[in-house]
Amino acid sequence: MKLIPLFVLFGMFAVSGWAEEKTIYSPELVKNAESGDAKAQFDLGACYSKGDGVTQDYKEAVKWYTKSAEQGNAEAQYCLGICYEGNGVTPDWSKAVKWFTKSAEQGNADGQVGLAGCFEYGNGVAKDQKEKVKWLTKSAEQGNAEAQFRLARCYERGNGVTKDKKEAVKWYTKAAEQGDEDAKRELKTLNSK
Repeated sequence: MKLIPLFVLFGMFAVSGWAEEKTIYSPELVKNAESGDAKAQFDLGACYSKGDGVTQDYKEAVKWYTKSAEQGNAEAQYCLGICYEGNGVTPDWSKAVKWFTKSAEQGNADGQVGLAGCFEYGNGVAKDQKEKVKWLTKSAEQGNAEAQFRLARCYERGNGVTKDKKEAVKWYTKAAEQGDEDAKRELKTLNSK
């Protein structure tokens, strides 16, 4: 079950647009990051994480994400959570939860999905379906298609909430409108019942 967040990661990057952004590694970027610019630190971390313009180095990515995250950058906090799930570094679920929480509490939709996953699987925290639903709802309301799909599934199955077909259809529809093929398939199945 611990591999599921990795699959969620790629979906979230695609939905958030983060995967489409291309930060270019440059001496100026390094200079800005070294001078304490939180955005540059985040961008430099992304370069190292993806190997864009520089040799891929997850330890360097974590170093720069941490510098940015400690300044309150919610995206960097989210990315650190992903790293500590075991993506590039040794898994440390307590750190993953710490950084997802910081990101989620700032309203970062991806951080909210990451934190929901921790509550869903009991990674770094006690399993808590109601907390999962709370964070998925916050993210879904911001338009995060992954959160909308997962929230719909909660309503369909009664996980953390009372079963509610109407709510399931509502959230599957929102995800489907963003092109989520799984949501489209689930809608067809639900509407045929």
